[in-house]
Amino acid sequence: MLRHIPALMDKGKPVSVLFTEEDGESSDLMYCELIQEARFGKSFLVRNQGCKVGAYVLKEIELSPEDYYYTTGRYRDRNAARRAVTNLSRLKKKPKSIKITPYQGEDFDILILFPKPEQAMRLVQAYTYLEGRRVDIKAGGIASVCSECTAYPMQGSMAISPGCKGSRKHSKYSGEELLIGIPFPLSEEIDSALGKIPGTLA
Repeated sequence: MLRHIPALMDKGKPVSVLFTEEDGESSDLMYCELIQEARFGKSFLVRNQGCKVGAYVLKEIELSPEDYYYTTGRYRDRNAARRAVTNLSRLKKKPKSIKITPYQGEDFDILILFPKPEQAMRLVQAYTYLEGRRVDIKAGGIASVCSECTAYPMQGSMAISPGCKGSRKHSKYSGEELLIGIPFPLSEEIDSALGKIPGTLA
């Protein structure tokens, strides 16, 4: 049971994301919306969700979102849009279902938080406390919840994202909040380190 990490969120709870072989349902909600709903108490078991970009990242489909990103004016030209999609982190294989719940002590694959900058700093300091390694911020301003804070942490690293237009528009988390994804293997060490590092004003 994590003690210190959950206390770093002012609103709601961290969200537990678990890839499972259970039978889930299709949802019209986007992945980022499901995460936000779970933050405030709802639970979901889904095999598909309602965002085409999320579907690409979560391996529900293989259709690239390149055309979507280009036609919506997010990039100067098609080459830039193609490069952005190439740089997206994706799951290596499609899970049968994804269980998305407010964190209550259960095992998870990824834990997603919505901290403010000072709280995010504390998590970075706890991460670097372990071995002195810096945290790489791999942000492209797109697919922040599904790619940057779910698929990328599945490679074993903590992820920080400033968010993206889509997730901020549809799930409406605060403009004061960042996103952080923590893989399960790192979570207990980071949680323990939070109890050992100096406080911000200490």
